[in-house]
Amino acid sequence: MTATDRSIELINSAAQAAADKLAHDIIAYDVSDVLSITDAFLLASAPNDRQVKSIVDEIEERLNKELGAKPVRREGDREARWVLLDYVDIVVHVQHSEERVFYALERLWKDCPELDLPADAKATRGKGAEHARLQDAEDAAELGGGLR
Repeated sequence: MTATDRSIELINSAAQAAADKLAHDIIAYDVSDVLSITDAFLLASAPNDRQVKSIVDEIEERLNKELGAKPVRREGDREARWVLLDYVDIVVHVQHSEERVFYALERLWKDCPELDLPADAKATRGKGAEHARLQDAEDAAELGGGLR
């Protein structure tokens, strides 16, 4: 069994919305062969809580406006460290970068086929690591400057 056309449509729209809000490392998996409750997972991350919320809001608004889809459940909104949007056909996970590394959902679903995504979403791959390197360099520069 593979993800339905509707699921692919939802995933692509959600991935584009996440990319438009500068999400990092957007990836989607077809989990229809291993889960009976949903067809696909979309994973995205952001370096801070405010951006996580912004990405989630954009995904929710875009799927509603473009495809008439509303989530049946939204979890994790208060802390904005890991927000889950359940659309039944797909489940969207938007995580703070630290949670993304810690929980490593990619390892859990690595045996599932990866879904093709819009070019803008694919271009986000590696952005989380790039952001972390830049942040580390800024932190080191601040620390070095403060010790003089």
